[in-house]
Amino acid sequence: MGYALHLAQCGEKADNVKPLSGFKGASVLEIVDNYDSDTYRAVYTVKFSDAVYVLHAFQKKSKKGIATPKSDIKLIEQRLKRAKEYHDEQSKQ
Repeated sequence: MGYALHLAQCGEKADNVKPLSGFKGASVLEIVDNYDSDTYRAVYTVKFSDAVYVLHAFQKKSKKGIATPKSDIKLIEQRLKRAKEYHDEQSKQ
């Protein structure tokens, strides 16, 4: 996951990265990685030209197939909103 985030900072995209469903466009991306028979995900945004914000990272627990649980989506939405607010504040300085 670290390498995929490094590539994102360099303006590239790793093979194990895809847009997160439910978000318009490809500005919110999901890294999917498997380790020791478990699946892990990290969600980040490239919505801002000069920063990459990691919004959430978690171990995928299969509850309803491959879909991201609604509670995680809600948390990602809240953190994306906060990242935008933070980025706007930093841009003014």
